[in-house]
Amino acid sequence: MLDAAGVTYEAVKPEVDEDAVKARLTDATDIAAELADAKACSVGGGDWVIGSDSVVSCGGRLFDKPRSRDEAADHLRLFSGKTMLLTSAVAVVLGGKVDWRHVETARLEVRELSNPFISNYLDAEWPDVGYTVGVFRLEARGVQLFSSIHGDHFTILGMPLIPLLGALRERALLLA
Repeated sequence: MLDAAGVTYEAVKPEVDEDAVKARLTDATDIAAELADAKACSVGGGDWVIGSDSVVSCGGRLFDKPRSRDEAADHLRLFSGKTMLLTSAVAVVLGGKVDWRHVETARLEVRELSNPFISNYLDAEWPDVGYTVGVFRLEARGVQLFSSIHGDHFTILGMPLIPLLGALRERALLLA
């Protein structure tokens, strides 16, 4: 997303114990926000750092990325016919301190998914969807999972990009 938006950056792997954060918190908004903050703060240095994270909940249950294709199929069966909430957070950090944060939640109405559809879908999309918390890529066949979507496109892709671009302009990190 940042490439497509023309934002120059360097990707650095954060050092965050996500399981520890998730064990301590139960609210999707709190988890996404804290993980976005922690990821950006863990990089350190005096530069501006962007961190982001997404959390999926469905039926009051929080979901992690599937650990296997079988678990991905189980997640899809659990999502079938329900509302999936996808919460994405982004944080901007300077010198290890959070300077700005934004959190948004999108509502995705998952249509009834048949077992043959799930199998065919995973045949086409696995392992790529295994790296996503909701077992879908909206920009690919994952769009077929939904009967309706309510929320910002970029939030669903994993980062509230429009608010982030505004925050970067406010800090003179992008041209206004």
